[in-house]
Amino acid sequence: MSETPILQFGTSRFLQAHADLFVSEALQRNAAPGPITVVQTSGDPGRSARLAALSDKAGFEVQVRGVDRGQLIETSTRVTSIAHTLSLPADLARVREVVVNEARIILSNTADAGFHPREADHQTNFDQAMSYPAKLTWLLFQRFEANGAAIQIMPTELVPRNGEVLRDLVLRIGGLYPDAFRQWLETEVAWVNSLVDRIVSEPLEPAGAVAEPYCLWAIEDQPGLLLPCTHSNVRVVPSLEPYETLKLFILNLGHTYLVSRWLAEQARARHKYVRDMLADRAAAADLEDLYAREVVPGFAAHGRKEDAEDYVATTLDRFKNPFLDHKLADIAQNHAEKIERRIGAFLTWARQADAAFSAPRLEAITATPAEVHLL
Repeated sequence: MSETPILQFGTSRFLQAHADLFVSEALQRNAAPGPITVVQTSGDPGRSARLAALSDKAGFEVQVRGVDRGQLIETSTRVTSIAHTLSLPADLARVREVVVNEARIILSNTADAGFHPREADHQTNFDQAMSYPAKLTWLLFQRFEANGAAIQIMPTELVPRNGEVLRDLVLRIGGLYPDAFRQWLETEVAWVNSLVDRIVSEPLEPAGAVAEPYCLWAIEDQPGLLLPCTHSNVRVVPSLEPYETLKLFILNLGHTYLVSRWLAEQARARHKYVRDMLADRAAAADLEDLYAREVVPGFAAHGRKEDAEDYVATTLDRFKNPFLDHKLADIAQNHAEKIERRIGAFLTWARQADAAFSAPRLEAITATPAEVHLL
Protein backbone atom coordinates (compact mmCIF):
# COMPACT_ATOMS: atom_id res chain seq x y z
CA MET A 1 0.00 0.00 0.00
CA SER A 2 1.21 3.54 -0.80
CA GLU A 3 2.22 5.60 2.20
CA THR A 4 -0.23 8.35 1.17
CA PRO A 5 -2.47 7.18 -1.69
CA ILE A 6 -4.51 10.40 -1.53
CA LEU A 7 -2.85 13.64 -2.60
CA GLN A 8 -4.81 16.81 -1.87
CA PHE A 9 -4.15 20.20 -3.42
CA GLY A 10 -5.55 22.87 -1.12
CA THR A 11 -5.66 23.59 2.61
CA SER A 12 -9.06 25.27 2.81
CA ARG A 13 -11.30 25.02 5.85
CA PHE A 14 -13.86 23.42 3.55
CA LEU A 15 -11.58 20.49 2.75
CA GLN A 16 -10.71 20.17 6.44
CA ALA A 17 -14.40 19.79 7.40
CA HIS A 18 -15.36 17.67 4.42
CA ALA A 19 -12.96 15.35 2.61
CA ASP A 20 -10.33 15.30 5.39
CA LEU A 21 -12.99 14.61 8.03
CA PHE A 22 -14.67 11.87 5.98
CA VAL A 23 -11.38 10.10 5.28
CA SER A 24 -10.38 10.38 8.95
CA GLU A 25 -13.64 8.74 10.09
CA ALA A 26 -13.35 6.08 7.37
CA LEU A 27 -9.77 5.21 8.29
CA GLN A 28 -10.98 4.24 11.76
CA ARG A 29 -13.09 1.56 10.04
CA ASN A 30 -10.44 0.57 7.48
CA ALA A 31 -12.76 2.06 4.86
CA ALA A 32 -10.30 4.34 3.04
CA PRO A 33 -7.29 3.51 0.85
CA GLY A 34 -4.98 5.39 3.20
CA PRO A 35 -4.00 8.79 4.60
CA ILE A 36 -3.51 12.09 2.80
CA THR A 37 -0.60 14.27 1.76
CA VAL A 38 -1.74 17.89 1.53
CA VAL A 39 -0.06 20.38 -0.79
CA GLN A 40 -0.35 24.14 -0.37
CA THR A 41 -0.16 25.45 -3.93
CA SER A 42 0.11 29.17 -3.16
CA GLY A 43 3.46 28.95 -1.37
CA ASP A 44 2.26 31.55 1.16
CA PRO A 45 4.78 31.48 4.04
CA GLY A 46 2.13 32.99 6.29
CA ARG A 47 0.34 29.65 6.34
CA SER A 48 3.22 27.63 7.79
CA ALA A 49 1.41 27.34 11.13
CA ARG A 50 -1.65 25.90 9.38
CA LEU A 51 0.47 23.34 7.53
CA ALA A 52 2.14 22.24 10.76
CA ALA A 53 -1.20 21.92 12.55
CA LEU A 54 -2.79 19.96 9.70
CA SER A 55 -0.19 17.22 9.93
CA ASP A 56 0.03 17.19 13.74
CA LYS A 57 -0.35 13.58 14.87
CA ALA A 58 -2.86 14.73 17.48
CA GLY A 59 -5.08 15.95 14.66
CA PHE A 60 -7.05 19.17 14.28
CA GLU A 61 -10.56 19.98 15.45
CA VAL A 62 -13.73 20.12 13.37
CA GLN A 63 -16.83 21.34 15.20
CA VAL A 64 -20.25 20.44 13.80
CA ARG A 65 -22.98 22.70 15.13
CA GLY A 66 -26.63 23.10 14.21
CA VAL A 67 -30.01 21.45 14.07
CA ASP A 68 -30.59 18.20 12.23
CA ARG A 69 -34.17 16.88 11.95
CA GLY A 70 -35.18 18.84 15.01
CA GLN A 71 -32.23 17.66 17.09
CA LEU A 72 -29.53 19.98 18.39
CA ILE A 73 -26.11 18.87 17.16
CA GLU A 74 -22.88 20.03 18.79
CA THR A 75 -19.96 17.70 18.24
CA SER A 76 -16.19 18.02 18.11
CA THR A 77 -13.98 15.61 16.18
CA ARG A 78 -10.22 15.29 15.87
CA VAL A 79 -9.25 14.80 12.23
CA THR A 80 -6.14 12.64 11.84
CA SER A 81 -6.22 11.69 8.16
CA ILE A 82 -3.37 13.99 7.06
CA ALA A 83 0.03 12.33 7.25
CA HIS A 84 2.17 15.00 5.58
CA THR A 85 1.94 18.61 4.42
CA LEU A 86 4.01 20.15 1.65
CA SER A 87 4.24 23.55 0.00
CA LEU A 88 5.01 24.64 -3.55
CA PRO A 89 7.51 25.55 -4.79
CA ALA A 90 9.70 24.75 -1.78
CA ASP A 91 8.78 21.06 -1.68
CA LEU A 92 8.43 20.49 -5.43
CA ALA A 93 10.76 17.48 -5.45
CA ARG A 94 8.75 15.72 -2.72
CA VAL A 95 5.42 16.60 -4.36
CA ARG A 96 6.73 15.13 -7.60
CA GLU A 97 7.76 11.96 -5.75
CA VAL A 98 4.28 11.53 -4.26
CA VAL A 99 2.61 12.03 -7.65
CA VAL A 100 4.98 9.62 -9.39
CA ASN A 101 5.20 6.87 -6.79
CA GLU A 102 2.40 7.08 -4.20
CA ALA A 103 -0.77 8.82 -5.28
CA ARG A 104 -3.76 6.86 -6.52
CA ILE A 105 -6.25 9.70 -6.10
CA ILE A 106 -5.63 13.43 -6.50
CA LEU A 107 -8.16 15.76 -4.84
CA SER A 108 -8.36 19.51 -5.20
CA ASN A 109 -10.36 22.49 -4.03
CA THR A 110 -8.94 25.74 -5.31
CA ALA A 111 -10.44 29.23 -5.18
CA ASP A 112 -13.19 30.32 -7.59
CA ALA A 113 -10.51 31.49 -10.00
CA GLY A 114 -8.35 28.39 -9.54
CA PHE A 115 -9.07 27.01 -12.99
CA HIS A 116 -8.45 30.31 -14.80
CA PRO A 117 -5.51 30.19 -17.25
CA ARG A 118 -2.40 32.25 -16.64
CA GLU A 119 0.41 33.50 -18.82
CA ALA A 120 2.86 31.11 -17.14
CA ASP A 121 0.84 28.13 -18.40
CA HIS A 122 2.47 28.35 -21.86
CA GLN A 123 5.60 26.39 -20.95
CA THR A 124 6.74 22.92 -19.94
CA ASN A 125 9.06 24.01 -17.11
CA PHE A 126 7.43 24.21 -13.70
CA ASP A 127 6.64 27.77 -12.68
CA GLN A 128 4.98 28.75 -9.40
CA ALA A 129 2.97 31.34 -11.33
CA MET A 130 1.14 28.57 -13.23
CA SER A 131 -2.56 27.90 -12.71
CA TYR A 132 -3.52 24.74 -10.85
CA PRO A 133 -4.38 22.86 -14.10
CA ALA A 134 -0.93 23.69 -15.51
CA LYS A 135 0.83 22.57 -12.33
CA LEU A 136 -1.20 19.36 -12.40
CA THR A 137 -0.27 18.80 -16.06
CA TRP A 138 3.41 19.17 -15.26
CA LEU A 139 3.18 16.72 -12.36
CA LEU A 140 1.21 14.17 -14.37
CA PHE A 141 3.87 14.35 -17.07
CA GLN A 142 6.43 13.35 -14.44
CA ARG A 143 4.30 10.28 -13.68
CA PHE A 144 3.94 9.50 -17.39
CA GLU A 145 7.70 9.71 -17.97
CA ALA A 146 8.26 7.32 -15.06
CA ASN A 147 5.84 4.80 -16.63
CA GLY A 148 3.41 5.43 -13.82
CA ALA A 149 0.20 3.49 -13.44
CA ALA A 150 -3.27 4.86 -14.00
CA ILE A 151 -4.39 7.58 -11.59
CA GLN A 152 -7.70 9.20 -10.63
CA ILE A 153 -8.30 12.96 -10.56
CA MET A 154 -11.17 14.18 -8.34
CA PRO A 155 -11.66 17.95 -8.22
CA THR A 156 -14.21 19.26 -5.72
CA GLU A 157 -14.34 22.82 -7.05
CA LEU A 158 -17.85 24.23 -7.38
CA VAL A 159 -17.84 23.94 -11.17
CA PRO A 160 -20.47 21.85 -13.00
CA ARG A 161 -18.89 18.71 -14.49
CA ASN A 162 -15.71 19.65 -12.63
CA GLY A 163 -13.80 16.49 -13.58
CA GLU A 164 -14.49 16.99 -17.27
CA VAL A 165 -13.71 20.71 -17.09
CA LEU A 166 -10.35 20.01 -15.44
CA ARG A 167 -9.65 17.22 -17.95
CA ASP A 168 -10.22 19.56 -20.88
CA LEU A 169 -7.97 22.23 -19.37
CA VAL A 170 -5.19 19.70 -18.78
CA LEU A 171 -5.57 18.24 -22.28
CA ARG A 172 -5.29 21.72 -23.77
CA ILE A 173 -2.12 22.43 -21.80
CA GLY A 174 -0.95 18.90 -22.61
CA GLY A 175 -0.65 19.99 -26.23
CA LEU A 176 2.69 21.54 -25.25
CA TYR A 177 4.01 18.06 -24.39
CA PRO A 178 4.62 14.94 -26.54
CA ASP A 179 1.55 13.43 -28.26
CA ALA A 180 1.98 10.16 -26.33
CA PHE A 181 1.45 12.02 -23.07
CA ARG A 182 -1.81 13.49 -24.28
CA GLN A 183 -2.99 10.01 -25.25
CA TRP A 184 -2.01 8.77 -21.78
CA LEU A 185 -4.08 11.55 -20.19
CA GLU A 186 -7.10 10.41 -22.18
CA THR A 187 -6.74 6.66 -21.59
CA GLU A 188 -4.91 6.14 -18.28
CA VAL A 189 -6.22 9.00 -16.17
CA ALA A 190 -9.75 8.79 -14.72
CA TRP A 191 -11.41 12.21 -14.46
CA VAL A 192 -14.20 12.08 -11.89
CA ASN A 193 -17.09 14.53 -11.59
CA SER A 194 -18.19 15.20 -8.02
CA LEU A 195 -20.30 17.63 -6.05
CA VAL A 196 -19.77 18.75 -2.47
CA ASP A 197 -22.41 20.36 -0.28
CA ARG A 198 -21.66 21.66 3.20
CA ILE A 199 -21.53 25.13 4.70
CA VAL A 200 -18.23 25.59 6.52
CA SER A 201 -18.63 28.96 8.17
CA GLU A 202 -15.40 29.76 9.95
CA PRO A 203 -11.87 28.52 10.54
CA LEU A 204 -10.34 27.45 13.81
CA GLU A 205 -6.75 28.50 14.31
CA PRO A 206 -4.22 27.34 13.41
CA ALA A 207 -6.22 24.58 11.69
CA GLY A 208 -9.74 23.25 11.90
CA ALA A 209 -13.20 24.55 11.12
CA VAL A 210 -16.82 24.99 12.20
CA ALA A 211 -19.41 23.37 9.92
CA GLU A 212 -23.11 22.62 9.74
CA PRO A 213 -24.49 19.08 10.25
CA TYR A 214 -25.71 18.78 6.65
CA CYS A 215 -23.11 17.36 4.28
CA LEU A 216 -22.98 15.52 0.99
CA TRP A 217 -20.26 14.32 -1.35
CA ALA A 218 -21.94 13.07 -4.50
CA ILE A 219 -19.58 11.23 -6.86
CA GLU A 220 -20.59 10.33 -10.39
CA ASP A 221 -20.07 6.65 -11.11
CA GLN A 222 -17.75 5.42 -13.85
CA PRO A 223 -15.92 2.16 -14.62
CA GLY A 224 -13.07 1.47 -12.20
CA LEU A 225 -14.09 4.24 -9.79
CA LEU A 226 -11.90 4.33 -6.66
CA LEU A 227 -13.54 5.99 -3.69
CA PRO A 228 -11.39 8.11 -1.35
CA CYS A 229 -13.46 6.60 1.46
CA THR A 230 -16.64 4.72 2.20
CA HIS A 231 -18.82 7.00 4.30
CA SER A 232 -22.49 7.60 5.00
CA ASN A 233 -22.24 11.08 3.45
CA VAL A 234 -20.47 9.89 0.30
CA ARG A 235 -22.97 8.91 -2.37
CA VAL A 236 -22.09 7.28 -5.69
CA VAL A 237 -24.72 8.34 -8.23
CA PRO A 238 -25.38 7.70 -11.93
CA SER A 239 -25.62 11.42 -12.66
CA LEU A 240 -24.77 14.59 -10.73
CA GLU A 241 -27.25 16.78 -12.60
CA PRO A 242 -30.10 16.50 -10.05
CA TYR A 243 -27.73 17.34 -7.17
CA GLU A 244 -25.91 20.11 -9.05
CA THR A 245 -29.07 21.96 -10.02
CA LEU A 246 -30.58 21.76 -6.53
CA LYS A 247 -27.44 23.07 -4.83
CA LEU A 248 -26.53 25.69 -7.42
CA PHE A 249 -30.01 27.02 -8.13
CA ILE A 250 -31.46 26.88 -4.62
CA LEU A 251 -28.78 27.06 -1.93
CA ASN A 252 -26.12 29.00 -3.88
CA LEU A 253 -28.70 31.14 -5.68
CA GLY A 254 -30.31 31.95 -2.32
CA HIS A 255 -26.99 33.07 -0.88
CA THR A 256 -26.32 35.35 -3.85
CA TYR A 257 -29.85 36.77 -3.77
CA LEU A 258 -29.50 37.60 -0.06
CA VAL A 259 -26.16 39.29 -0.69
CA SER A 260 -27.63 41.32 -3.57
CA ARG A 261 -30.36 42.53 -1.23
CA TRP A 262 -27.83 43.16 1.54
CA LEU A 263 -25.70 45.32 -0.76
CA ALA A 264 -28.61 47.17 -2.34
CA GLU A 265 -30.18 48.09 1.00
CA GLN A 266 -26.90 49.11 2.60
CA ALA A 267 -27.82 46.70 5.40
CA ARG A 268 -24.27 45.91 6.45
CA ALA A 269 -24.59 47.60 9.83
CA ARG A 270 -27.64 45.52 10.77
CA HIS A 271 -26.79 42.19 9.18
CA LYS A 272 -23.45 40.42 9.35
CA TYR A 273 -24.39 36.77 8.90
CA VAL A 274 -26.82 34.81 6.74
CA ARG A 275 -28.80 33.92 9.85
CA ASP A 276 -29.23 37.66 10.54
CA MET A 277 -30.99 38.06 7.20
CA LEU A 278 -33.28 35.11 7.99
CA ALA A 279 -34.08 36.65 11.38
CA ASP A 280 -35.23 39.78 9.56
CA ARG A 281 -38.91 39.11 8.82
CA ALA A 282 -38.99 41.16 5.64
CA ALA A 283 -35.83 39.58 4.21
CA ALA A 284 -36.90 36.05 5.18
CA ALA A 285 -40.38 36.52 3.68
CA ASP A 286 -38.88 37.91 0.50
CA LEU A 287 -36.52 34.93 0.12
CA GLU A 288 -39.29 32.42 0.80
CA ASP A 289 -41.51 34.18 -1.75
CA LEU A 290 -38.66 34.19 -4.28
CA TYR A 291 -38.24 30.46 -3.90
CA ALA A 292 -42.00 29.83 -4.20
CA ARG A 293 -42.74 32.20 -7.10
CA GLU A 294 -39.53 32.20 -9.14
CA VAL A 295 -37.25 29.29 -8.28
CA VAL A 296 -39.56 26.32 -7.68
CA PRO A 297 -41.50 27.06 -10.92
CA GLY A 298 -38.21 26.74 -12.82
CA PHE A 299 -37.76 23.27 -11.36
CA ALA A 300 -41.42 22.47 -11.99
CA ALA A 301 -40.83 23.20 -15.69
CA HIS A 302 -38.31 20.34 -15.56
CA GLY A 303 -40.77 18.06 -13.73
CA ARG A 304 -38.97 18.39 -10.39
CA LYS A 305 -41.32 20.48 -8.25
CA GLU A 306 -41.35 18.16 -5.20
CA ASP A 307 -37.56 17.76 -5.17
CA ALA A 308 -37.16 21.52 -5.23
CA GLU A 309 -39.72 22.14 -2.48
CA ASP A 310 -38.01 19.59 -0.21
CA TYR A 311 -34.57 21.10 -0.83
CA VAL A 312 -35.91 24.64 -0.28
CA ALA A 313 -37.22 23.59 3.16
CA THR A 314 -33.84 22.06 4.04
CA THR A 315 -32.01 25.14 2.74
CA LEU A 316 -34.08 27.56 4.81
CA ASP A 317 -33.32 25.51 7.94
CA ARG A 318 -29.63 25.60 7.06
CA PHE A 319 -29.69 29.37 6.54
CA LYS A 320 -31.36 29.82 9.95
CA ASN A 321 -28.77 27.73 11.79
CA PRO A 322 -28.23 29.77 15.00
CA PHE A 323 -24.69 28.47 15.44
CA LEU A 324 -23.36 29.18 11.96
CA ASP A 325 -21.44 32.43 11.56
CA HIS A 326 -21.67 32.45 7.76
CA LYS A 327 -20.55 35.94 6.81
CA LEU A 328 -22.41 37.78 4.07
CA ALA A 329 -19.17 39.58 3.24
CA ASP A 330 -17.52 36.23 2.50
CA ILE A 331 -20.35 35.25 0.14
CA ALA A 332 -20.10 38.66 -1.54
CA GLN A 333 -16.60 37.92 -2.80
CA ASN A 334 -16.58 37.45 -6.61
CA HIS A 335 -20.23 38.56 -6.58
CA ALA A 336 -20.51 39.37 -10.29
CA GLU A 337 -19.19 35.94 -11.26
CA LYS A 338 -21.58 34.26 -8.81
CA ILE A 339 -24.57 36.16 -10.23
CA GLU A 340 -23.82 34.81 -13.68
CA ARG A 341 -23.10 31.25 -12.52
CA ARG A 342 -25.98 30.95 -10.06
CA ILE A 343 -28.75 33.29 -11.22
CA GLY A 344 -28.05 33.83 -14.91
CA ALA A 345 -27.46 30.12 -15.41
CA PHE A 346 -30.71 29.29 -13.58
CA LEU A 347 -32.72 31.52 -15.91
CA THR A 348 -31.12 29.86 -18.93
CA TRP A 349 -31.73 26.40 -17.50
CA ALA A 350 -35.40 27.10 -16.66
CA ARG A 351 -36.03 28.49 -20.15
CA GLN A 352 -34.65 25.33 -21.72
CA ALA A 353 -37.82 23.66 -20.42
CA ASP A 354 -40.16 26.66 -20.72
CA ALA A 355 -39.21 29.42 -23.13
CA ALA A 356 -41.80 31.74 -21.53
CA PHE A 357 -40.39 31.32 -18.00
CA SER A 358 -40.18 34.63 -16.13
CA ALA A 359 -38.53 35.54 -12.81
CA PRO A 360 -38.66 39.34 -12.40
CA ARG A 361 -36.53 39.72 -9.27
CA LEU A 362 -33.80 37.42 -10.55
CA GLU A 363 -33.87 39.06 -13.97
CA ALA A 364 -33.42 42.44 -12.30
CA ILE A 365 -30.29 41.25 -10.50
CA THR A 366 -28.68 39.88 -13.66
CA ALA A 367 -29.39 43.18 -15.43
CA THR A 368 -27.70 45.28 -12.72
CA PRO A 369 -23.92 45.76 -12.65
CA ALA A 370 -22.61 43.81 -9.66
CA GLU A 371 -20.03 46.24 -8.37
CA VAL A 372 -19.05 45.17 -4.87
CA HIS A 373 -16.95 47.36 -2.61
CA LEU A 374 -16.60 45.68 0.75
CA LEU A 375 -15.78 47.83 3.75
